[in-house]
Parts: sequence; C-alpha cells; structure tokens
Amino acid sequence: MTTAPAQGNDDVVRLDKVSRHYGTERNRVVALDDVSIGFRRGTFTAVMGPSGSGKTTLLQCAAGLDQPSAGSVVLDGQELTGLDEKELTRLRRERIGFVFQAFNLLPALTVADNVALPLRLAGRKPERGAVDAVLERVGLGSRKSHRPGELSGGQQQRVAIARALITRPAVIFGDEPTGALDTRTALEVLRLLRETVHRGGQTAIIVTHDPVAASHADRVVFLADGRIVNELYGASADAIAERMTHLGAWGDPAAAGFAEGVV
Repeated sequence: MTTAPAQGNDDVVRLDKVSRHYGTERNRVVALDDVSIGFRRGTFTAVMGPSGSGKTTLLQCAAGLDQPSAGSVVLDGQELTGLDEKELTRLRRERIGFVFQAFNLLPALTVADNVALPLRLAGRKPERGAVDAVLERVGLGSRKSHRPGELSGGQQQRVAIARALITRPAVIFGDEPTGALDTRTALEVLRLLRETVHRGGQTAIIVTHDPVAASHADRVVFLADGRIVNELYGASADAIAERMTHLGAWGDPAAAGFAEGVV
C-alpha cells in the first residue's frame, strides 16, 4: 500500500465544504455533510460506503447533476455554483464523460453513431477518424456498424466508455459501471478504465460496492453518514473489504479510536 500523495493544485474536481440536505427543516435528511475532497488529474478513484452513505450524491454534486445545499464545486477550473441548467448541460457535454451500470445505448443506432452522439447533441461533428480511433482504443474497431443488441454486455459497456471518451473529457464519472457484468468482463472493463486514466490523462471517479472493482483504483474513498471517513491508496481487495466492514465505527465517535486502528 502506498502513501497518500500531497494535495496540490492539479485537482480536476474539487469539492469544498459541500453539504446536501433533502426535505424540510423538520424532516431533514443529510446526504452529504461538509465534504471537502479533490481528485487530481490522471488518477482513478473509487468511492465506497454503505447504502445511504452519500456516494451517489457526492458523484452527482461533483458532476453538476445535483446542486449542493452549501459549499462549492470546481470542475476543470469552472465553479459550478451559480451556473444555470443550460450552462451545466454544456459543461457536462464538453468536459464530462458518464458510464453507468445501465449502458444507456440507443438500440436503433449503430455502435459508431452511439459513440458520436454526445458530439452531435452538442451540435458538433466528430473529427475525421475520431470515432474509429476511440473504438480501436476500446477494442471494438471491427464492430462499429453493429447495433447494441448484437453485442455482449461487456462490449456494450466498452461502447459506453468510448462514448464517454469521444469528447476528450477532463473527467469520467461512473456509477456502478461494472454492476451488470460478470466477473471476467468486469475486470476487462476496469482495466480499460485504468488504462484510459494512466495513458490518456483523464481522471476517473467511480461509485462501487465491489472491493475487487475498487482495488483497480489508485485511491479508495470511504463515506459513512455523508462524511468522508477514510481513504486507502493502492489497496488490495481484501484490505478494502476489511475496511468496509468497520465503516459503521467511524460514524460512532465512541468507536473512533477502534476504527482508526483497523487495517
């Protein structure tokens, strides 16, 4: 296990004192509670935590899909607070790639057309050869004329990754991107994401419940009760799973001393 790198000014995504509340004052639910964290360029981070810990809310706030109740979010140098929906939509199309558990491919379109869709929605034409290049990068150069129904689940997720890459985004967000895949296919997709980060310079942030998936990341961030309670760097699946079993202790101040000693 490696030590944490020093915090620098190379954060592609930065959350400062971000809180997200739902409901009224009487029945308020706190999804995120004063969270500050940065995600550096060229890194792969997995976010983990029990159900209701705030994982998906953190991802949605970081991606401009949800508005924090307090705090600020900066993505690729752009402060998201105060942007209207049109500006946020433009930013997401140009600077963010999304990969979800559901592949979200349009069945009537070819693989190539699905990949080019984000550019066309933004009113742009793909550069000559760009779609072919990104499909080669994910190992699907020979499948560009196929439709999603003619592909396996793993191949469809590769198309989704190619679609996320076509705009050359600053960051790729994934919400359980391997949740619908078998173990072998999931590992192939995770290796592809890791290669994309380390060779292409993108930043990847995924939410996952799977310690094996998280072990492919450079850093694993753990949430409990809307707060970041711990991080691991270069950790094995076993170490991540062990840490997950003790997350509840961080939410209990009386048990904090015990939790800090858990490996």
